[in-house]
Order: sequence, then structure tokens, then C-alpha cells
Amino acid sequence: MTIREASAQWQGTLKEGSGRLRLGSGVFEGAYSFPSRFENGPGTNPEELIAAAHAGCFSMALTAMLGAEGHTAESIHTIAKVHLGATTAGPTITRIELETQARIAGISAEDFERLAQKAKAACLVSRALAGVATITLKASLVAQ
Repeated sequence: MTIREASAQWQGTLKEGSGRLRLGSGVFEGAYSFPSRFENGPGTNPEELIAAAHAGCFSMALTAMLGAEGHTAESIHTIAKVHLGATTAGPTITRIELETQARIAGISAEDFERLAQKAKAACLVSRALAGVATITLKASLVAQ
């Protein structure tokens, strides 16, 4: 099976330090810090990268589910919102909201919703994030 990697480098203390996140492919490298993770400071953070991974994985899973039933999407646009909250265990991803809009000719709203829910459950990232208490999906079929 394929192995993917990314790396993180950190310098300094938790609150005053900073670091860089880099994808193994080299297509992304960005700064991160306490403010970018737990406040609204500049830079990226692990949760934002999880959101990107989840949105991408879900969109591809939905494409696969549609294709298995003979449908091809003109477009699928997915946003993942990762909620970071405080729990007794410490900072925790407490919720992920997936929102997708798709333009697909010849599919009923019911079939689209069924396949979107199936894709949410089957997506590799959804399964990897099974410890997240709530993962929701709002799926919208765009009129042709």
C-alpha cells in the first residue's frame, strides 16, 4: 500500500515558539504557531490540514460512489470545518462539518443524498477520524 508522509519542525516554547509543516511531496510548506492553532494568528495548523484532507477525501469518495452507479459529476465542491474545543482530556477535535455542493446531471436528490452519506462513512479520512464525536454532512445538489 502507498505510504504518505509530512514533517513538522518546531523551535522554542509552546506559546512563544514557532514551526513549519511540510508535505512530503513538497507542494505545501507553511508556518504554524500557538496563535495560528489556538487563536486567530497567521499561519496554518494541523487542524486546517486535517480539514483539507477530509474535504479532498470525501470529494473523491463521492466521485467513486457516483461512478459506481453510472453518474459523473460536473463539479463537487466540499468544505470541511474542523472544530477545536476544550475537553477534560485537553484540546480536542470535537466536531467536523462537511458541506458539499455538486453539479450532477440525471440524479435524483434522494440518490445524491444517499450516495453522499455513503461517501462520508466510507471516506478513508472519515474512518481515520472515528474518534471525533460528531461528523456531520450537509449535501446540496446544484440544479442543472
